Amino acid sequence: MNHRYLLGLDVGSSSVKASLVNIDNGQAAASAFFPKHEAPISAPRKGWAEQDPESWWNYARQSVAQVMAETQAKPEDVAAVGISYQMHGLVCVDKDHKALRPSIIWCDSRAVEEGNRAFNALGSDWCMSHLLNSPGNFTAAKLAWVKDNEPEVFDRIYKVMLPGDYIAMRLTGEICTTVSGLSEGTLWDFKRQDVAKELLDYYDIPSTLLPPTVPTFGEQGRLTQQAAEELGLVAGTPVSYRAGDQPNNALSLNVFNPGEIASTAGTSGVVYGILGEPAHDPKSRVNVFAHVNYTREQERLGVLLCINGTGILNAWMHRNVAPEVGYAEMNELAAQAPIGSDGVVVIPFGNGAERILENKETGCSFHGINFNKHNRCHLLRAAQEGIVFSFCYGMEIMEQMGMNIQRIHAGKANMFLSPLFRDTLASVSGATIRLYETDGSVGAAKGAGMGCGIYKDHDEAFSTLRLLETIEPDEKHQKEYQAAYEAWKEQLKA
Repeated sequence: MNHRYLLGLDVGSSSVKASLVNIDNGQAAASAFFPKHEAPISAPRKGWAEQDPESWWNYARQSVAQVMAETQAKPEDVAAVGISYQMHGLVCVDKDHKALRPSIIWCDSRAVEEGNRAFNALGSDWCMSHLLNSPGNFTAAKLAWVKDNEPEVFDRIYKVMLPGDYIAMRLTGEICTTVSGLSEGTLWDFKRQDVAKELLDYYDIPSTLLPPTVPTFGEQGRLTQQAAEELGLVAGTPVSYRAGDQPNNALSLNVFNPGEIASTAGTSGVVYGILGEPAHDPKSRVNVFAHVNYTREQERLGVLLCINGTGILNAWMHRNVAPEVGYAEMNELAAQAPIGSDGVVVIPFGNGAERILENKETGCSFHGINFNKHNRCHLLRAAQEGIVFSFCYGMEIMEQMGMNIQRIHAGKANMFLSPLFRDTLASVSGATIRLYETDGSVGAAKGAGMGCGIYKDHDEAFSTLRLLETIEPDEKHQKEYQAAYEAWKEQLKA
């Protein structure tokens, strides 16, 4: 059969996006997302965040229908399906594959105490050497919360899944997960290279609730007749890739090998780097998961650094300091101030507790303002510098774990649209930044192409990835950048 396209689904908490990628040229032929407004997140209590898994399926159906119509693709044109998904969520289903309760999604914080109890009982040394993380607020802790607080639901659970596993189940009728998926729920023991039995035993959760694992790349099931009819595809089409959104973002940017870094800087910021052997941060300020190309023989680990207060600060500055101009003009205003903003320092952590600060909530603060010499240009620049410096502060933790950061790959979007942000990040970190045109659903489609054998490896799959721009460190002004970063760190300590 002469297939023309690969289908990628990106199941986020705000929408589900679908992309049809042309096999011949590697470019997206069409992309669509639903809903067109942000998907609802239910918060029955403070700190809770839930979504109905059925809604993800409905959004996926609408998105696929739109890309098929736009391209006028025939059902048999689609060779394989790949899935990217919001990480750390919990979906509980019964024997009939029906969800027993709404999904407890990534930003729900109800299970923090369950994670802390396990961390204290099992011990820091065991958790960090076996799980490479504190059990924290991840999927295992969320399941423990259900067991303790909703025993009537827990007793009816047949299997537990991540959001991507649920969508794969709706596509194929089969329930399975990946090692990468288990690791993001702190359900994988890296030392024993098996399910984290000690953690499950501590929570008194039977391991039979976990699905069997399948490889990240490879046939994970085939579309059922019902799913094919709902999506307008052919029954038997393989699902051949799935990964959490941050590992998948790294894949989308062709980040597979030790020392390579993928970054995003939207509302929050993420730096995701690859290690070639297990390591952890003793203070658990970053998370470590199995990357998409992790195998028992060749361990590839993704170190995830997340900073809450990034683009959200820039948006706040736009609303409150420069509301009459667009973001491009705001970047030009910021660039009028010198490197280091003439001594103005912004600590950018105004969007909740920060993991890199050991879960402290410092808030956002402005320092060093002199009414006689500073204006809004200094404030705008200091805000962007503060965001960059928080990235670099986290990257120092990653380097302490043995990562040698030389290149940063990113999509040309959000904060990476700002020349000031990019130049400062390259110059302080000493890394070359490469900006590409890609997104998560396109990456998921290419992952499916690798999984079904259309591409022999990731180099072939991403040979058509469009490099838009390369930013080298500014060696001429290295001293000024470093001095500004040191001043920021001093203020953070204070």
